[in-house]
Amino acid sequence: MSFSAIQIFLVFVVAFIVAIDQYNLLESLYQPIVTGAVIGAILGDLRTGLIVGGTYQLMTIGNMPVGGAQPPNAVIGGIMATVFAISSGLDATAAVGLAVPFALVGQYLITLLFTVMSPLMGVADKMAEHADTAGIARLNYLAMAALGALFGIVCVAGLIGGSALGDTLRAAAEQYSGIMNGLSAAGGMMRFVGFATLLRIMLSNELWGIYFAGFTLATVIGYIPEIAGSTLILVAFVGIAIALYDFQTRTALKAAGAGANHDGGEEDGI
Repeated sequence: MSFSAIQIFLVFVVAFIVAIDQYNLLESLYQPIVTGAVIGAILGDLRTGLIVGGTYQLMTIGNMPVGGAQPPNAVIGGIMATVFAISSGLDATAAVGLAVPFALVGQYLITLLFTVMSPLMGVADKMAEHADTAGIARLNYLAMAALGALFGIVCVAGLIGGSALGDTLRAAAEQYSGIMNGLSAAGGMMRFVGFATLLRIMLSNELWGIYFAGFTLATVIGYIPEIAGSTLILVAFVGIAIALYDFQTRTALKAAGAGANHDGGEEDGI
């Protein structure tokens, strides 16, 4: 199946926008259920786009990037799964499987871009010291443009090259497994940095007990086969209950303190 120049250009534009959306825009446009429908409409088969996008969304619904650790990229994977389903007439599950090499490429590209941009954070700090807001904006636009361009190029290459390019990528990943494993290891290490950063910012001394209680609860639930799949949801509900109780208690104490008469006069000797 051949595609027109307009379709190829629109796929590039969509890939460019949703690549940036992962971090900088609405953080919802890049979801496969959205990109699948949009790419399907561009390629003339909205129904297939919705089916493939929904299928890919279910596959990635539990994937959450933490720090610099990236799961197989949902943006490129969702777009390429839709492309393969429409161009090759594959069913949704087969198209999703064929798109995995492209999703892995997206993961490596993000890790590589993060690595390249890391030294520029020192430059941004110096710009901040001199109140150079225009320079900081330029750095941000540079990173966004680089990310969008990389994703757009990969998606267009996959659109034109088709499944043959996917096989080539898989072979390259096996041939240069040392480099790929290095990138994967770097990404795996970053998840701990991400958690450490979150804890350093969010955690206070009075919340350590809740942290350990949540960790223990998650571990215990995770060992119960019947409910292990709902561990995060159950722990989240417990966290919400604690947060609501704490909020209501603090609100009540504040209201009681505001309504109290602190002016005791001179009768009580104060």
